[in-house]
Amino acid sequence: MADVSSSDSGVNRQRPVAGSGGKPSSRVRMSAAQRREQLISIGRQLFAERGFDATSVEEVAARAKVSKPVVYEHFGGKEGLYAVVVDREVRALLDRITTALTAGHPRELLEQAAMALLSYIEEETSGFRVLVRESPLMAATGNFSSVLNDVAHQVEHILGAEYKSRGYDPKLAELYAQALVGMVALTGRWWLEVRKPRKETVAAHLVNLAWNGLSHLEAKPTLISSRNR
Repeated sequence: MADVSSSDSGVNRQRPVAGSGGKPSSRVRMSAAQRREQLISIGRQLFAERGFDATSVEEVAARAKVSKPVVYEHFGGKEGLYAVVVDREVRALLDRITTALTAGHPRELLEQAAMALLSYIEEETSGFRVLVRESPLMAATGNFSSVLNDVAHQVEHILGAEYKSRGYDPKLAELYAQALVGMVALTGRWWLEVRKPRKETVAAHLVNLAWNGLSHLEAKPTLISSRNR
């Protein structure tokens, strides 16, 4: 009979089990850290597919092939697992955007921020779906809105310096930062489903609107980084 772990320890162990033809074989039991990562991965996928309310501890345990107490032991319940998944995604997205902001020109910084968000959506689709599914458990922090606020604050610093150098009122930087980040985020949610045009084209049009305004739109915008290649 196959060995299915209902609890975990920090040590890998092996237990003989019956293989094909009645011959004994062995299966490596997951360490506590490995089991935790497995449960986080499964939870991430389920929360992305169904949202918080429709996901149950029973289903998480069933996909991991463990008993429900194992999930409770690691996270205290569905709420704890959800909080860990969301926290990881928040940090991953912010890290991407922060790392991407390397250019000196404000327009290129906008391009980099837009591309970082779109790349995250493209490469970490499940994580993005978790973030955009609002949960009643997550209040002012730990959800997509809080991520956008953090990103907007970074953009605000960029705009503030630019406004000041051009003689504009730097107090307006916060307003424009919220508008720009919201525009990119909502477009990203739309692009999540349609996936066309390609992300570089989406980013170019977003920055075109943000940088030139409706009255000075370029007919066929391209990214500055693409022009320099």
